[in-house]
Amino acid sequence: MNPLSNNKQSAENKLILLYIIEKLDMPVSNLQITKLIMENKFMNYFFLQQFLNELCDDNLLCTEMEDSKTFYSITETGKKTLNYLSYLILPVIKEKIDNTLKAAKKKIRNETLITADFIPESENEYIVNCCVREDNFTLIELKLAVGSRNDARNICDNWKNNSHHIYAEIIESITKNRG
Repeated sequence: MNPLSNNKQSAENKLILLYIIEKLDMPVSNLQITKLIMENKFMNYFFLQQFLNELCDDNLLCTEMEDSKTFYSITETGKKTLNYLSYLILPVIKEKIDNTLKAAKKKIRNETLITADFIPESENEYIVNCCVREDNFTLIELKLAVGSRNDARNICDNWKNNSHHIYAEIIESITKNRG
């Protein structure tokens, strides 16, 4: 492959990343963007990571660290660049991205707003952190100590899959008049 063709492909892939992140319209974690890109075979993992770093270096994307995760957002410069050059993304690719993002956006938003993870404190103690955020407001945040990795993992899975029900049950329980 000649260098000119290689540069053109790199530019297209960077524009695709800008397009995806701009269309998501929310900060997206490295894991989330990686899953989205890999599942849809937009580019390979190594190029993806390289392009994310280069887009940040060029001030087209910015990063924010939260809970030791990197989240990407498009900058104003990135939006302007995309606006000028989006015609370089083939319409068929834009259509595929738009169709993919319809389903992925809700999932990513839920993953971003509903978090659960655990940290081993010792061999028999794990600290589980569960949180539900709405926009930039924390609705509920729980920190629990449990005795096994299995319990910690089950709590995290239950929280991620049922947090709205669990939250409602907690609110109902603690607001109940026990007089």
